[in-house]
Amino acid sequence: MTPTDPSLHVLILAGGAGTRFWPASRAARPKQLLPLLGGEPLLAATARRVLPLCARGGGAGWERVWIATGQHLVAPTRAALPEVSERRLLVEPAPRNTAPCIGWAAATIARDDPEAVVVVLPSDHHIGDVPRFLEALGAAVASAQGGAITTIGVRPTHPETGFGYIEAEETAGAEGAAPAEPRRVRRFVEKPSRERAAEFVASGRFLWNAGMFIFRAGDMLAAIRAHLPALAAGLDEIDRAAALGPDAEAEAVLRVFPGLPAVSIDHGVMEHVAGLAVVPGDFGWSDVGSWQSAWELADKDERGNSAPAGSVLIDAHGNHVVDLRARAAPDDRRVIALVGVEGLVVVETDDALLIVPRDRAQEVKHAVDELKARGQGRHT
Repeated sequence: MTPTDPSLHVLILAGGAGTRFWPASRAARPKQLLPLLGGEPLLAATARRVLPLCARGGGAGWERVWIATGQHLVAPTRAALPEVSERRLLVEPAPRNTAPCIGWAAATIARDDPEAVVVVLPSDHHIGDVPRFLEALGAAVASAQGGAITTIGVRPTHPETGFGYIEAEETAGAEGAAPAEPRRVRRFVEKPSRERAAEFVASGRFLWNAGMFIFRAGDMLAAIRAHLPALAAGLDEIDRAAALGPDAEAEAVLRVFPGLPAVSIDHGVMEHVAGLAVVPGDFGWSDVGSWQSAWELADKDERGNSAPAGSVLIDAHGNHVVDLRARAAPDDRRVIALVGVEGLVVVETDDALLIVPRDRAQEVKHAVDELKARGQGRHT
């Protein structure tokens, strides 16, 4: 199913620090702004993936793509997606987690389009099968149009302990079920132990929580009013200021937003909403959460190495090599040679070099913490 409703808007969440992709990712350049999988930055790939759903008439659809980000990321975000107008950038003056951000976006979009259906997507994920993803998204949009706040859950492929889970009312893999049939949500579950994760996968009822939410703007605002009244009061104050003009609105955002409750949309709203729906999806999803997952998605040689052209690889297996040094000329590239090593991540930038076993890639953030502790924050 491909939604064509002219009230469809997409909000892409594009904040974050990206410490697990150091040294490529920095505070001023988190992973969504990097071409970690080749080609364009993850943020741009996310927007272009769903752009056809936003198009109507003769327009390209960019007028209904919204980006939420932090003040320090405005310039690189605009460079990554110059097609998105400044008015469609929601710049958070302080990080307050996802509920304030999504609530503010829902209220802002509703002022322009009271009938809007909003699709909320993370900016830094990979989708391997775009047609199947759009099919699941279409089913979720139809569910939201019917009044159910809806999420998309990814069918788990293994007992992952790094993701939250969603338990669906019906067995996600029920024989004869439509590929993207919405199901009622029983509960959200925090990141489990490996034993519990294995039980979840075996049951067939659980899906990975991929952080994708679809709703009518008015339904989300009503849910916030019911479950997060302090947030609703703050959004009302911003709304009243917006009626007085852009300057008053900007002043209210700067004054009100930093005091909004810092809570995720999952904990603050989704876990409390009656009639929440989930659409199971199987479309080659990855959260691109570490250098390990970047290696998994990369093109590799017959020995499992992903490395720049011209690298020397002798008796080397399963390595991921990335050269991100700035170069004055296309041929100004340092030769990288690996001999007799296996399962390494090697990442070089102008001011840092990372070498870590792939199976310990999640621990890269400890290097960032150590640099900060040493007063070398300029490298983070």
